[in-house]
Amino acid sequence: MQERLLEIVHPATLAQVNFFYDLGLRERSLGLFVMLALVLEMIWRQIGSISELTRIIQREAVLWATPRQVSQQALSERLRTLPAELFFKVLMEILPRLQQRWQQRQRPLPEEIAWAVAHYTAVQIVDGSTLDALVRKVGLLRDLPQNPLAGKITGLLHLGSRLPAHIWYDADPQAHDQRFWPRILAVLQAGSLLLMDMGYVNFTVFAQLTAQSVTFITRAKSNLAYSVERVLCRTAAVHDSIVWIGKGETRQRIRLVEVLYRGRWYRYLSNELDPERLPIAYLVALYWQRWRIEDAYAVAKRLLGLAYFWCGSQNAVELQLWASWLLYAVLVDLTDAVAEALTQPFAALSMEMVYRSLYFFTGAYQRGEATDVVAYFAADAKSLGILKRKRKTAQPSPLLIIPALLTDSSNP
Repeated sequence: MQERLLEIVHPATLAQVNFFYDLGLRERSLGLFVMLALVLEMIWRQIGSISELTRIIQREAVLWATPRQVSQQALSERLRTLPAELFFKVLMEILPRLQQRWQQRQRPLPEEIAWAVAHYTAVQIVDGSTLDALVRKVGLLRDLPQNPLAGKITGLLHLGSRLPAHIWYDADPQAHDQRFWPRILAVLQAGSLLLMDMGYVNFTVFAQLTAQSVTFITRAKSNLAYSVERVLCRTAAVHDSIVWIGKGETRQRIRLVEVLYRGRWYRYLSNELDPERLPIAYLVALYWQRWRIEDAYAVAKRLLGLAYFWCGSQNAVELQLWASWLLYAVLVDLTDAVAEALTQPFAALSMEMVYRSLYFFTGAYQRGEATDVVAYFAADAKSLGILKRKRKTAQPSPLLIIPALLTDSSNP
């Protein structure tokens, strides 16, 4: 893992040298290179406190940082003062490179994702997540009646690779999803497909997305007011219509797809009005894939420890935040390499067990029994738990459900 971090992260860190000096910073014992190594190590090895990390760096090398005599106070101070933007820029430096590596690999993709990747310049999911509580050990936080939340993040995730395209942070944990729209619109590519939940429904933004040639799929709210212009398809279980929504400047045509599944109607909206360009089955199946960003948040929070913050300062929170997503991206890249070696879709592998199996590879490496982590995982993927067990009650894909719902005795 150290080798992978050296290969992927360290060059991106070197690329920030000029920016580091432009900020008026000077190299010191706890400079950018050392601090990034320390924070990455703290997250990856799940080191529980700054004091423990201090003891480690005093006695052994940490990634590319050699042992050095530093105090806990000095390390805590650097976490509060080293500009978090430096870590963010390293993250944004490596993401395009890892996305390119994903594109060069060959492994099966779910049918709906393979179809979307072939038809759109990018297929992305947007969603937000509230960060957990801060510790109340220092400064003004100590006098608060309860632990404050650390803030709000919004991510734009590539559906195929599961790599972030962009992450935004707001220190206000009450920040509404709608607040992030200007930043999201600024980075979306023409010809891309965007998946989002109902928290992002905004008729004004819908019109902007259409003007930017960005296709979107979202869920319709229960109180959606609309008038039907044209029915594209209507069976007992599937309705596909072009409808008018909004008033005044936000009045626009949109596509409304309704599906009856297990006794409940599900309603979806899209600005792609042509059912030939976006068939019903793919529209529904792609929205079901929106949950992949929730999986990403679960890995970052539960597995990589972003649910616990070591320091109460906003700067330290951001350092941990960007370093956690750096490690998330490296873990995704490793998991995808194993998926390619196994000729399996990414979804068939457990990122958690890839992470936890590094313990067994380390032992095998030290005994001289293995030298390549991808080959080691691929050779023993089942017993290590890397290959997920198939669920007996797994839901069938909408690509199987929708064609059946479109056919009935009155419309064979």
